[in-house]
Formats: sequence, structure tokens, C-alpha cells
Amino acid sequence: MKRTNLLMKLLIILPVFLLAALLVWIAVDGQRGGIRETLASGRETAAAPAAQEGKQTAASAPEAASEEVLKLEVSETEAASTAAVAETEPEDPVVHLLFSGDVYFSSHVLTAYDNAGGIHGVLDEAYRDEIGRADIYMANQEFPFSDRGTPAPDKQFTFRVPPERVSMMHELGIDIVTIANNHTLDYGTDALVDTCTTLENAGIPYVGAGANMDRAKQLETIEVRGRTIGFLAASRVYPDTSWVANSKKPGMVSGYDPTILLKEIEAAGEYCDYLVVYMHWGIERDEKPQEYQRTLGRQLIDAGADLVIGSHPHVLQGIEYYQGKPIVYSLGNFIFGSSIPKTALLRADVDLEQNQVNLSLVPGTSGAGFTKELTDPGKKAEFYQYMQGISFGVSIDENGVVRDGTAGN
Repeated sequence: MKRTNLLMKLLIILPVFLLAALLVWIAVDGQRGGIRETLASGRETAAAPAAQEGKQTAASAPEAASEEVLKLEVSETEAASTAAVAETEPEDPVVHLLFSGDVYFSSHVLTAYDNAGGIHGVLDEAYRDEIGRADIYMANQEFPFSDRGTPAPDKQFTFRVPPERVSMMHELGIDIVTIANNHTLDYGTDALVDTCTTLENAGIPYVGAGANMDRAKQLETIEVRGRTIGFLAASRVYPDTSWVANSKKPGMVSGYDPTILLKEIEAAGEYCDYLVVYMHWGIERDEKPQEYQRTLGRQLIDAGADLVIGSHPHVLQGIEYYQGKPIVYSLGNFIFGSSIPKTALLRADVDLEQNQVNLSLVPGTSGAGFTKELTDPGKKAEFYQYMQGISFGVSIDENGVVRDGTAGN
């Protein structure tokens, strides 16, 4: 009986013991699993920054490469865009030429310049802006640059300017000058040679005179956007024939016998697209051109000149068209010592593609060495009417545009 009771107790206790042992094992194993998960999580947490850093490092190379490719693509796109703009916006086909008459740095002009400390004391802003818009500005340099020589005998007025003043030519915006006039040899051939040297050193081309006849008659050309503009000059005003150059002597090209000049004009067509001939001629203070001026002007056009410009009278003379090409007989004084009631810049807009030249006048006045553009509408209208009245078969509108009244006749 006692054995039976003991067996029964064992059968009851043993399952309970086994169940308790199982529960303890499960609990212990669960804790170990939690520890493993914690350790694994810790390892993953610790590894995450390193992995992320590794990913960033690994990705940086292709990103940098992508940035370089992007920059290159943008650069190529910009270049293509710029090229497209260049293709869609062609260069201006018009060459903008500007001309004035006599320029002389007299004592009045030099005083005005020095007192103001610059060219703004000699020329107003409106005229300076006009010159700045031109492709080429040409003037008659009515003096030699030199400190040497003696005054020419039997001349009432002799001009000479120190060579260091050549910087004023640049300040004025002058691109080329004619030195074929009745003052170039006021102080002899040495002064003329000094003038040529001074201009050459300053990079300013000159025509009409030089160290010998070959240089004096030489065609000067200036290229503007692929178009070549040519320039020649001569004088029909000088005291005697000793002022004319020859093969060994400095001097100028003569307009009394235009044979040499006409030959140079005929030959120039091979070297330029448009030819300007600047003449020193006429009678001082006379607004009417002499008959020889009109005859010679037409000869120059017949030989191949496209535009003839004149100076010497110190006053404005009229404009005429011959064979559809303009002859401007005198632009008068532009920068000088004496009072200048009427002056003007001549604008010539040359469109070689359309075979068209548009002329216009920019009127002004001068006093005490200072030249300024006219701004008063009434005075400008009076100026245009005056110029039309002394011209030959041309009309000049309220904007100063000159038109050939004989065209089509």
C-alpha cells in the first residue's frame, strides 16, 4: 500500500517537475535570443554609419563624374546656343563712315583743352558720342606735327603743333587723316617728315602726302567686318610746285594735274570695296564751289571714286550727286581757332550688299576752341534749309538726311 502511494506521488510530481524544467529552459533560451538580437542590432547599428559612409564614398566618384559630364553638357549647350545666336544675328552689313573738315589745334583749342583737362573742353558729348558710333572717322589735318623748320615765306598764316599733342587725335576718335593741304609744308620738308613719323608712331594712317611721291599717293585701306574701305587724297591748293612730292623729295599729291591721282583711283578698285577721295580745293570763304571743283569731282567719280569729300574754303559748300555718287564740296572748319558759325559732321552709311549709301549731316557750331552739336530744332531746320539751298539737285529732310533729287531722272 505504501509502495502504491509512493508511485502515485511520483507520477504526479514528475510531470510537474518536467513542466517546470521546460518552462525554465524556454525562459533561459528566450533571454539568450534577446541577447543575440541585441548584439546583432548593435552590430548593425554600429555598421550602419560605416556602411553609409562607404556607400557615399563609393557613390562620390560616379557623382563627380556625373557633375563633370553635366558641366560639359551645359557648356556645350551654351556654346551651341551662342553659335545659334551668331548664326541668326548676322553682322551689320552697313559700314558707318564719318567725315569732318579742317582740324587745327590752334592756341585757342589747346587752351580750351588744357583748361578742361581733356578733350571734353574741345568737343561736346553729343559730337563725341556721334564719333564713337562710327566705324571710321576721317578729318583734314590742317597742320604739321613738328618742332622743327622755319615758316614758309610770303604766307600770312603758318601752322605747327608740337608732336606730343598727337594724343588729342586719339581722344577725338580720329582713325585716318588727309595731310594734303596748304599748311602741311608750312615749316618745310623736315616738319612734313616729322608729321609722318608722329602719325605712324601713333598708329594713325594718313594719305595725300609723304616722304616721297610713292608714299604720298599710296592707297590706305581699313577693313570693317570683312569690307575694305580705301582712301586717297590730293591738294589743288599750295603756294608753288615745290610742295609737290617726287621720287626723292617729300611733298604732296597735286590736284592741278590730276594724272597721278586718277591712275591711283583706277588701280584702287582691285584693293578695296569702297573708295573715298578727299580733296583740298576751292576758294576760302566762298560757299559756292568753283567750276573746276565740279569738273574735277566728276573726273574722280568717272575714274572709280565712290565718294568725294572736300575742304579748304573754311566754310560749308554744297553737295551734288554725279552718276549716283556724292560729291561733298566742303565741310568747312570743324575744330579751329576762329569762330565757326556753321559746321557739320557728314555721316555716310555704306551698305555694300544693297549697293546703297545714305548721307546725313550732323550740324554744329564752334567758338573759343569749343565745338558743339546743334540741339535747337529751329536752328537745325534752318541749317538743313541753308545746306539744301547751296547744294545741287539734292533734298535734305528734317533729320538731315541727304537725298539725290536727280535719281531716276
